[in-house]
Parts: sequence; C-alpha cells; structure tokens
Amino acid sequence: MRIVGIETEYGITRPDDPHANPILLSAQLVAGCRAWAGQQRTLWDYGGEDPLQDLRGIRRARASASADMLTDTPGVDGTTGQVTLRRRRGSWEDPAHLNAVLSNGARFYVDHAHPEYSGPEVKSAHDAVVWDRAGDLITLAAAEHYAADAGHPLALYKNNVDGKGASYGTHENFQVDRATDFGDLTRRLTPHLVTRQVFTGAGRVGLGQQGEHAGFQISQRADYIEAEVGLETTLRRPIINTRDEPHSDRKQWRRLHVIVGDANCFEVPTFLKIGTTALVLSAIEADDGRLDALRLLDPVPAMQQVSRDLGLRERLELASGEHATALEVQRALLEICRDYAHDGHDHRVLAMWESVLDMLGRDPVEAVRHVEWVAKLQLLGRMRSRHAVVDADGRRRDLDWTDAVLAAADVQWSQLGTGLAARLEAAGAVQRVSTDQDVADALTSAPQNTRARLRGAMVAKRADIVDAAGWSTIVLDRSLGDLEVVHLDDPAQTHHALLDSLIAD
Repeated sequence: MRIVGIETEYGITRPDDPHANPILLSAQLVAGCRAWAGQQRTLWDYGGEDPLQDLRGIRRARASASADMLTDTPGVDGTTGQVTLRRRRGSWEDPAHLNAVLSNGARFYVDHAHPEYSGPEVKSAHDAVVWDRAGDLITLAAAEHYAADAGHPLALYKNNVDGKGASYGTHENFQVDRATDFGDLTRRLTPHLVTRQVFTGAGRVGLGQQGEHAGFQISQRADYIEAEVGLETTLRRPIINTRDEPHSDRKQWRRLHVIVGDANCFEVPTFLKIGTTALVLSAIEADDGRLDALRLLDPVPAMQQVSRDLGLRERLELASGEHATALEVQRALLEICRDYAHDGHDHRVLAMWESVLDMLGRDPVEAVRHVEWVAKLQLLGRMRSRHAVVDADGRRRDLDWTDAVLAAADVQWSQLGTGLAARLEAAGAVQRVSTDQDVADALTSAPQNTRARLRGAMVAKRADIVDAAGWSTIVLDRSLGDLEVVHLDDPAQTHHALLDSLIAD
C-alpha cells in the first residue's frame, strides 16, 4: 500500500475558565507532551515546508496569503505572545515548547489555536488506525502532565466544530505518483470524497456553518466545504486541496492533502476512509476510465446533500445527466477497486467496505457498531425520547434538535477519555480494528516499514545529537563545526548508513 498518514487538530478548553486563551493552552499542552516523552531538546525543522506551492503548477504570493496558510512560520510564541523566532538553514524555526518530535515518529505541536497530533508515515489502513489512536492517548497523557503542573484540568475533543461557527481539521495524506495528471486526479477522486461520508461521517447536531437550522446531519465538515479545488484550508475550503508539499522526492511524488474528512472516535470509519481512498487512488493512477461515469455535476452542493440524507436514498445528479445515490456511487467504486487490491491489507479493506455498504443499504441502524454517525444518531434519538415534552394539545413530542441538551451531548460525544463515544467503546458496543496492545506499543514505537523508524529511533536513542527533525530531514549537531542535514526523501526508506550507525552506538 502507498504511504499514508493522519493529522488531527483537537478542540481544547479549560473547564474552569471558558475564556482561557486556546493558543496558550495548546502551548502548555505541548509542554506537557514533552514532559511525558522525557524530551527537552529536539526542535522541528521547517526547512522542507513550502505551503504556497500549488499542485496546479502555480505559486501563491506570500503577500496575498492568509496567516493560517504559512505553516513554515510558526507565528507568535504561545506563552509570551512575543515573536521569538530565529533564522536557521534559510527557514524559520520555533521555540522548542511549540513542538514535540516523538519516539513513535509523530509530531505534536501548536497549530494556530489547537494542539495537533500528526501521526507518522504508515503503509496500511490498519496502521493508520493504530497510530491515530496512539495520538489520542498521547494527548490525554500530555493533559495529565499539564493538570499536575497547572493545578487544573483540560478538556480535549476529537471533533471538527466548536458549536460557534468554527471548524478545524482532521487531515489525511496520501503519497501519489506525480506522473498522474492532476486534472484526472481531481475529476476522478471527487465523487469518492463526496460520497464516502456515508461511512466516515461522525455526525453533527445542527445544519449550516453556525448550526442555524435545526436537524442532524452525517458529516461535521460538509457545511464548511465551499470550493471544488483550492490551496486554502480555513477559508473557502475545497474538496481537493492543492498544496504541493510532498515531503519526498518532488520529481516522483505528490502528497495529496485531504481536508474534507471528519475526526472519528470510531475505528472502522478511520480504517475505511484511509483504505478506500488509497484504493481509489490506485485506480486513478492506473487511468481506469470506468471512474469517469461517476463524475458529479456539482460536487460542492452534493457534499451538503449527502450529509443531510439520513435515509441514504437521495439521488445525486451526475455529469452524464444520470442520477445515483451516494451508496450506489460507493458500490461502483468498490467494484472498480477490486482490481487494485495487492495484498491482505487491501482485501481486508474491500471486505469491510462491502460489509458496511451492505448494512447501510439494508438499514443504517444495522451499522450502529461500525459507523459513527449512526451510533450518535441512535443515542441522541434515545435522549430526545427520554426528554420528550408534552405540547399544548397534550401530544408527546421528542426533544427538538435546537435544544441545548442535544448540542451539549454532540460535543460530549467526542471528549477524549470520558466522552460518550469512549463510553460506548468501553461497554463493547463499538467494532474495533486495533487491539489495546497495538495502540500501547505505538505510544513510543514508530512504524518499522517507513522512514518514521529512523526519525523515532534517533529521537529515542540519540536525542543528544539531534538538533531538529522534520518529515524528510534529521538535523544533527555532533559538534563538528556545522549542523549536518540528513535527507530522507523516500518515505518508504527504513535504513540509512549514518543514522543506523548512530542508533547502534
């Protein structure tokens, strides 16, 4: 399977102080993560970051870029509010407390007003789930260190909306052959990204970006998607993001940065959104013309149409003039992708994909253990019934979707550690993909079949000489007079003569 990865921005609050600065809280949480990891030295290397290069062959002028796009400049010090950056290797480098580079190959850092865990590069949907779940536990461990130091707790949420109109991302990354025509990639991938929410959606109370309309929908992100293609990630969010920052050999690879997905507390949706998308990309790279029949006439409105279709019966208009439901599009993609399964991991994805589509097709409630939005809708439905009111005519009515009780439950669903989703899993009501031992091992160990092995091992065993690390670089300070930059341009690389010798020492 291709190289993939997941990065998650967590919602963060201080329960005893709702006005606490989330940037400061995020920086303090990163400090807690560094304390948990026993790490004080390693910095993040921004040398390979280039957020303004566009996959369409153009470059955004820095003067016209919004601040949130400039990921190669970490911005304001979250503790003091002062800019305390220094130049190094021709790029910006931030104070250590804004980043933690972990022995499991991941990065934990401050992304604007959120703590973000960027998981290591992996080579299967199963491993993506394992290291994603490890990120949740690392975040909770960091919060425990924060609470012990600060004397008050933090609340952290694995969701995409704050209930006040803001949305933050859970992004997926896929290594893609650069020889694939970008126009073909965009046209053929869009139908999958629009319709896969039937099994990847986390569910959301409220319709519209401000939740201004009553109701429940499948996806947390759908209302915030406003364009088909674009470079932005926080304004006019596109279905296909065009940031050209491969973190690998630029001549050979692209890194497809997918921003439309929901944050998932259930494992099956995470497994399927990675595994199915990777298989669809294989079909695109093979120039499979069967994908063209699934092209949507107007993908952006279709995102909202699918998200509001709780019965999964509405028909989307295709570019051909024909119509198909989201489930029918997904079934067509499944049949195409059977030709691109190359190993046991791929076949496991196909089997789960087919099984979940079958359950959703018969009755979405059948998928309650597998699909997060279905489980959330069922639980909230019980709450609506339990808190039903009697109207003036004496008729008993379920609690209205506008009620604050449901809005609060929607947020509480995703709280790390103690949320409603976590309680369902603890009760055995949720289908797992990983095991507890898998996740425990991934807290401190990196994947052994990608370059994350080298990054993690150097941080774990040779932090004394690691000045900084990035996705494709490790910067050494061996007191030889100059910093040494080791380039790891192949994400599948697991060995390097110099680094292996240093690790062995």
